[in-house]
Amino acid sequence: MAYARAASELQPAYDFIVLGGGSGGSVMARRLTDAGATVLLIEAGPLDLGVAAIEDPTKWVSLTRGPYDWGYDYAPTAHVRGRVIGIPRGKVLGGSSSINAMMWYRGHPSDYDAWEAVGATGWNFASCLPYFKRCEDWEDGETDLRGASGPLRIERSADPHPVAIALRDGAIELGVPPVDDPNGPINEGATLSNFNIAAGTRWSSARGYLHPVADRDNLTILTGSLAITLGFESNRCVSISHIVDGAPITTRAHKEIILALGAIDTPRLLLNSGIGDPDDLQRLSIPVSVPLPGVGKNLQDHPLVRAVNFRAKAPLAPMRDNGGGSMINWKSRPDLEKPDLHAFCIQGRSAVPEIAAAHDLSGDVFAVAPGLMGSKSIGYLKLLEAGPGGRIEVQPNYLAEQDDLDALVAGVEFVMDLAGTNAFADLFAGYAAPAGRLSRAETEVFVRNACSTFFHTCGTAKMGTDANAVVDPSLQVHGLEGLSIADASVIPLIPTCNTHAPVTMIAERAADLVLARAANV
Repeated sequence: MAYARAASELQPAYDFIVLGGGSGGSVMARRLTDAGATVLLIEAGPLDLGVAAIEDPTKWVSLTRGPYDWGYDYAPTAHVRGRVIGIPRGKVLGGSSSINAMMWYRGHPSDYDAWEAVGATGWNFASCLPYFKRCEDWEDGETDLRGASGPLRIERSADPHPVAIALRDGAIELGVPPVDDPNGPINEGATLSNFNIAAGTRWSSARGYLHPVADRDNLTILTGSLAITLGFESNRCVSISHIVDGAPITTRAHKEIILALGAIDTPRLLLNSGIGDPDDLQRLSIPVSVPLPGVGKNLQDHPLVRAVNFRAKAPLAPMRDNGGGSMINWKSRPDLEKPDLHAFCIQGRSAVPEIAAAHDLSGDVFAVAPGLMGSKSIGYLKLLEAGPGGRIEVQPNYLAEQDDLDALVAGVEFVMDLAGTNAFADLFAGYAAPAGRLSRAETEVFVRNACSTFFHTCGTAKMGTDANAVVDPSLQVHGLEGLSIADASVIPLIPTCNTHAPVTMIAERAADLVLARAANV
């Protein structure tokens, strides 16, 4: 296997350097080596191999706030009652695809048409669809909308948990239409989830894209190496300074460097390298390399209410799949063109610390977590200190928009209505958190107290052509040659879905764009 562990095992230069081994970086490394290029993939975290909690889909929650998580937090605001909200980000080969809930969902086609409408020319759904299909190995085989034989295995639960069945069937009783495949022609409805799980094992980006080709002579995978700064010659990015064996070294790229560090660490590296708002950089005494005021702006994430907990009539069946198994996509208001609310079940209790402290969640408890996929609130990331270990402030501004709060109130009310359906008759023995039905004002308080994250941070180096865009529609950083981005930071508008599928699609397309550019140099 082409795993490097020391500086002596590295070449001074490679055709391409990919920073970050997650959903975007795994794809880039695979596709660039498929084309015969030499590639160095640099990942700050350790290898993912042989970690039981990563392989077992039911154990994913245990991976947050542990050694495979960067441990980032969202800064508090009054909108969430002054609470700090943890934002898990994978620090391991496979990135967040190695610690996430394994959901494969790409939202509504109009999400991508909206990207093009705001300046991401050529990124409409019809243009993105072939790249979605390229990465998929869907259990039902290829269709006009789904792919087969791609690197990422995607399956439904073979044996859904009773809580998963109740969520799906209860929502249908309340008028949500059934849908066979949420990644098919219609995404509104109640359905079994699509998972990156096969034979009871997590199917991460590392497993799908990297492990099968790790012994290639033209691929070097370096783990445990933290990126420090980018290096430039004139208007071209030519190198990366990174830590190996506890000391900084510099490695050069003959053709291009691709950032795939995610929506927190990509803008962080850009800013530490002098690419960003000149006022922010000068405040930290960082020399300005390229003035791009949009770096760190436009941060978006989906707020999640964690969660509505119910008492169970009897001990629950053992946990299976990812601890969920089904989901609902529906509208908070009938006049909306597409679903904005999303909910999933949890085969046990689930609560942020403040909710857990205020409610009795002992005994047999299960939960349903509603969240807002059509969120409008926008935040930011900024450096408080220079340097790779310097303090940062990450602010999603959850619930800053009244529409977001109103939609989540409707989501909580709908989820509490589920308890009265026939589908929940054999499960529901009473409310646990909240402890009973709430007034409108009480529901607002509950939403603010329970607001958490879907882990869908994106948008902090957005794609487009306006003054705040960081990359152009070919994913090159504005004002530079030799530097591209292929991760969630380039997303201009957050789609109504989990971000793993869109990021994988972005990287599949980025590989084609990078290779075409290199061929013309």
